[in-house]
Amino acid sequence: MTMIGRDWAVAIGLMLTTAACGSSDPDAAQTAAPIQRTPLPRSEFIPLEIEATIDELVAEINKSSIEPMQIAVLLKSLNGFFAPIATGANRAMGELGVSGRVTGNVLAPYSAETELEELTKFQTQHIERSVAEGAEGIVITPVGEGNAAALDEAIAKGIPVVTLDADLVSSKRQIYVGVLNEDAGELAGNTLLKMLPEAPGTVLIHGWADPIWVDGVNRTQGARHVFEDAGYHVLVHQSIYHDQAMDVELMRGEIEDADPPVVGLIGMFIDSYRCVLAADAADAPDLPIVTFDFAPETAGYMRQGRIKATHVQRQYYEGYLGPYIVYGIKSIGIDAIKEILAPQLEGSQFNLGVDVVPWDKVDAYSDFLDEVGAEQ
Repeated sequence: MTMIGRDWAVAIGLMLTTAACGSSDPDAAQTAAPIQRTPLPRSEFIPLEIEATIDELVAEINKSSIEPMQIAVLLKSLNGFFAPIATGANRAMGELGVSGRVTGNVLAPYSAETELEELTKFQTQHIERSVAEGAEGIVITPVGEGNAAALDEAIAKGIPVVTLDADLVSSKRQIYVGVLNEDAGELAGNTLLKMLPEAPGTVLIHGWADPIWVDGVNRTQGARHVFEDAGYHVLVHQSIYHDQAMDVELMRGEIEDADPPVVGLIGMFIDSYRCVLAADAADAPDLPIVTFDFAPETAGYMRQGRIKATHVQRQYYEGYLGPYIVYGIKSIGIDAIKEILAPQLEGSQFNLGVDVVPWDKVDAYSDFLDEVGAEQ
């Protein structure tokens, strides 16, 4: 897989070749070392159940015969939210590569500001190029439905596909790894619910209502049901991601006009911290606010006590699990993989869950991400 194209960046330049993978001697594969996982720091934020599942997966792969495999990991970006995914994927590819099992690259477009249509085109072209150059497994953070046909063509050729971050249910992908959005929204809703006065009152959700983004709608709906079931009026504000000033101004008006009055705010995405700006603009700085993800602005407002808790997706584990699952499908089979993943598997979706980080643990959590190499 040597032709990565001028529009793609390589994360840490992985072109893993080992004696076992590079040799045509079948006896050479038998000398490959067992997989050795990189130890993570001790921390209350380590998801122990997920770690136990990964340990079992690695143990079973180590029992199997060595099956050299070329894997393509295709991400939307190497920066921001996707940086921890790249870190995890690189670590897994390195561990599998050193043990003589995997070669491949972790790739993403050079520009983090690539337009959606162009990004879809880039990914589709690289799926096709990867297959043509001998990829035997694909791990991808899909842009959307535009990737489905190319992935299905790869799957029809016997190439396993694992999706990360956003599922592509219209494709024939084998496994999705990430958050189950309705469950995550419900969890976040319950975090804020404990901070609210008794109903009646209005809860403002900085969320998503446009069906063009199903994951965003599902996460928003998960939270909405929590508040409606508890007797609150719910106002869903459609996030205007690319215009912060307008986004905040519209929320300010919604807070001031709400009847019954707003008693709390919750943000569902990485721009959740804008809830603080809107509350300040509406002269309501004491409203409890709960958010998603761990943008620098979010961490800053948590240190001030303005954001009471945030819910962070486990991007590092998304990236880390992808190559292991794809390789495992080849080495021990999809049925064995599903049996091992069963504690977190719902159908064909591996539910990573989220880290719930209270405001008074923001620095400890930041230190954990830094030690893991998963800072955004």
